[in-house]
Amino acid sequence: MKPGIQFSYLPSPVGRLLLAGDSSGLRRIVFESERKPQSPAPGWIEGGKPLAEAIEQLEAYFAGALQRFDLRLAAQGTPFQLRVWAALREIPYGATISYGELARRIGRPGAARAVGAANGQNPIPIVVPCHRVIGSNGNLVGFGGGLAVKRRLLALERTAASLPQPSLWAGDRAWHGARS
Repeated sequence: MKPGIQFSYLPSPVGRLLLAGDSSGLRRIVFESERKPQSPAPGWIEGGKPLAEAIEQLEAYFAGALQRFDLRLAAQGTPFQLRVWAALREIPYGATISYGELARRIGRPGAARAVGAANGQNPIPIVVPCHRVIGSNGNLVGFGGGLAVKRRLLALERTAASLPQPSLWAGDRAWHGARS
């Protein structure tokens, strides 16, 4: 990331989050639970205005009071990744879809694996809700913050939206019924 990046830590129900952004917008959210969590880079500045709105909206999301984020985002990626990330933002709160369905939605029905790879490179999880994408068999798969975090985010959304909760003990297939 370029110089001038500001960062802040946000305690959350899914662990501490590292947020980074600048005047262009929010650039990154990193889960503490990631296999290789990112630390602030040299030259990053703690605090600052670019992150205040993101923190406020994330806190409202975790409280169940916000279903759609309205933030300036400054994610950097390939045109294909940016297209996938834009489509992720259209998945309704509390719903899940498969990688194959996401590929169909962007007009690339045979690109489920490429969509999965782009989903895995999403630098702004939660706000760009990659946690709402599941395997075609209904299993929770592929989440940078870990499957326990993905399960908690989906449960939080379903509770806040007053949707029935699938049994989390019956295996991840229970999420299959939540697909849109």
